Amino acid sequence: MSIFALMLLALAMSTDAFAASISKGAYLRHPRLLSAIKMGLIFGIIEGTTPLIGWLIGNAGAHYIEEFDHWVAFILLLLLGTHMIVESVKEDDDTQSEAAQKSSIAKVILTAIGTSLDALTVGVSLAFVAVNIYLAALMIGLATALMVTMGSLLGHRLATVIGKRAETLGGVVLVVIGSWILYSHLSTVA
Repeated sequence: MSIFALMLLALAMSTDAFAASISKGAYLRHPRLLSAIKMGLIFGIIEGTTPLIGWLIGNAGAHYIEEFDHWVAFILLLLLGTHMIVESVKEDDDTQSEAAQKSSIAKVILTAIGTSLDALTVGVSLAFVAVNIYLAALMIGLATALMVTMGSLLGHRLATVIGKRAETLGGVVLVVIGSWILYSHLSTVA
């Protein structure tokens, strides 16, 4: 996988965390830089760790499905990307109070775990392609840390402008990467 594809993947993986941080930042009137950096680091570490776990899971079973691994990677990324797109167009339940939106460490960690499950799935699919998983995980973690920090700082301004479009873009990128993996394999076989 090329460095450009890894950069796109890292960006795509950070979009749901970015959208979550925008929604959290939207309720903060005066976000603090240190709090935003802490939130970014928590999300980045978790988001960077889950592809490694997924890759280990995928690697454990990779030899059983070598003949059609490109299809597995394609289907996983297609389903995940489609899910992200569908979730991005759903209506949010805005009945939560401002007090419920304020972030405790436990809520931040749970939100980070929730938004990193897609990175776990991507990690599984990366076990079936030639990729430096450590570089991929590092790039995903750094992109997420940066995007979450920016999202929480600018959330009150970005919520009305960007909203869930970031998650839509991330879903589209995952579908494109999955299609590229399938195309690359099928074009070398033919």
